[in-house]
Order: sequence, then C-alpha cells, then structure tokens
Amino acid sequence: MWKMHFSVSDHVTWVGKTDWELQTFHGEELSTFKGSTYNAYLIQDEKTALVDTVWTPFARQFVEDLKETIDLDEIDYVVALHAEPDHSGGLIELMREIPDVPIYCTSMAARFLRAQYHQDWNFVEVKTGDTLSLGKQELVFVEAKMLHWPDNLLAYLTGDQILFSSDAFGQHYSSEVLFNDLVDQGELYREALKYYANILTPFSKMVARKIDEVLEMELPLKMICPSHGVIWREDPAQIIETYARWADDYQEDQVAIVYDTMWDSTGRMAAMISDGIRAVDPTLTIKHLHTAKRDKNDIIAEVFRSKAILVGSSTVNRGVLSSISAILSLIEEMGFKKKKASAFGSYGWSGEAPGLIRETLEDAGFEILIPELREAWTPDAEGRDRCRTFGRDFARQL
Repeated sequence: MWKMHFSVSDHVTWVGKTDWELQTFHGEELSTFKGSTYNAYLIQDEKTALVDTVWTPFARQFVEDLKETIDLDEIDYVVALHAEPDHSGGLIELMREIPDVPIYCTSMAARFLRAQYHQDWNFVEVKTGDTLSLGKQELVFVEAKMLHWPDNLLAYLTGDQILFSSDAFGQHYSSEVLFNDLVDQGELYREALKYYANILTPFSKMVARKIDEVLEMELPLKMICPSHGVIWREDPAQIIETYARWADDYQEDQVAIVYDTMWDSTGRMAAMISDGIRAVDPTLTIKHLHTAKRDKNDIIAEVFRSKAILVGSSTVNRGVLSSISAILSLIEEMGFKKKKASAFGSYGWSGEAPGLIRETLEDAGFEILIPELREAWTPDAEGRDRCRTFGRDFARQL
C-alpha cells in the first residue's frame, strides 16, 4: 500500500501514498482497476510548504511517514488545493501536531473543510494571482473552479517551474514509478481519458477556459504534479494539449453500440445493426458494450470517444432494462455535446423501450439520426434484414 518518499526536484519531495488495492472511488461510483495514488508534495526552500495530504484511512500512517522526512515543526505552511477527503483526509491528524500552521486555500475550500472536519484552523484564503513567498521561490495561486469542485486551486512554483494541478491532468493509476516517461503510455492515456470522461466532461467549457487562462500567463513549465497518478515531467505540455482536445467536444471515428438484452434478441439486433454499419464504412471503429456485463465507467469512456452511439434495450414492464436506465442516467449527467444517436430494441407485447431511450437521448442533447427500430420477439430473416438496413441508414447519416 505504501511507497517511500522520493525526490521530484531539488526542492520538492513526493510524500503521498500509493493505493494498489483501490477498486472503486467516490464511494462505488467510479471504477479504479489500476488503483490510484494520493499525491502530496513537500516543498523545502527557506520556508517549507506541504501541498495536500492523503485520504482519511491513511492519515495516521501519512503523518508518521512524514515525520521520517521532516520535523513537523519545520512546516511553515500547508496548501490545500482541494477539500475532498482523498486530498484533505490527513489534515485532522496533521493539524493535531501543528495546530497553528496556516492553511492556504480558496474561500470555498475553507468553507468545505470547516463543514467536513468541524475545525476552525488558521485558514488563509487566496485567489488567482496571490503569491506565497518561500524564500528564493514563490507559489503563485490560480483558482480552478469546477475542475471538478468549486474550491479547486492550482499552485505554480516559480523557481522549479512546477505546476501543482490538483485534480486536473490526473489519473487513477498506481505504479512503482511516478513519472510519465517511465510508465506504459497506453495504460497511462487510457486511465487519463477515463478520468477525464467520467469526472471532468460536465465541466469541459470551464476546462477550456482555464487552460487558456493558464497559457496566457506564459509560465515556463518543467513539470505538472497532479493529485492522482503520475507526474508529467517529459513534455508536460502534452497533457495540456490533450485536455484542450478533450474539452473541445471530443470525438473519434467511432460508434458505440450500448445495449442490454433479456433473451438475446436485442443482442442479436446489435450484431446485425453492426453488420449494416460496417457494410457502409468498414473503416469505422465499432464498440459493442453490454451494459449488464461491462463496467459503467469504461462505457462512459467509450461514449466520450464516440461520435455517435446506438442504445438498445429489451422492453420490460413498459420500460427499459435497469442497466440501460443506469447508463442513460450517467450519459445525461455528462452533458455530451455534438454527438449523434439512435435507439433500438426487442419486445414481446408492448415495445416502449426504444421510444423511451430516444426521448432520453434527445433530452441529453444527442442529435437523433433516424427513427428508433423495434423488433417483436426474436428477429426472423426479414427482421434481421431490417436491422442491417437500420445500421446502413444510420451509417449514411454520420
């Protein structure tokens, strides 16, 4: 579970925790099959600042480990970039030891920290442009509202040219090494995209504006140190450029077929529809995503990547199957833009599901390309032809 502290730069030491065993985050809402890290950073100049702590279950161990690196009385400042417990959970244990040390944070973070921990610590509220001198270097603060909470704060260390980016540019990804150039690049970017798709998509416009604001500051940048996952030290601008693309109504040349099925009739429809799409465009990437069997956050990541989706469900009790209802709710929350969709499904005697799916997708802002397709019971030869035709018609509208 634990990783020894290590050097990030001449003045910065990583003092966080690696959680190899983490499988879910935000309660049970987000899957984290690659584990995660809770990144905290100790900056030692003429003055010493601790940037963030760790998640609450690891607070005591965090403080004990920190004592092996520094006498806690030498910490002059604590910087709380974000109030969520995975970042601030160590504060209770830490502030018992150094109760008078000031905590630099946004006004919203001070409010949230008081509400969570019921302590009136020595908060120093900062806003964009405020600075904290550490001696030869200083921290420059930039508010980052809704990346992904209203309280988020970025901090830039001038001499070492490091951006402490809070939840921006992170991943739930554990590794023996915490630099981007030392890990598997495919894994790294899969986890970075999944993190963005599931956490930051609803705030993409704000992400784009904040990127522009930071770039306009023309800060020289050697490293980006996020709150989760690896540190970007090799070409750190790459993740900023990637975020700019992801924030700009991102899509690839991909269609996601998202479905659930009771007796495999809707599943067969999905396969025939896919055949029809491929007949029109064999180069198009098609992902088949069975919502009852695939992880919901992985599905959202594929929807994020897709320029269009097809959602299918059997009709049950005049509605849709529960896994489809759940994924549609998540899709609505994400606020996807400039994506296309249609609906399909099988039924026995009533057949409401495809129409309900189409209505939900319309409400979620998807452009409906063609009317929904319904097939009674198990599709026969004519029904299979209708499914293929539906797929061809859909592909021609892309």
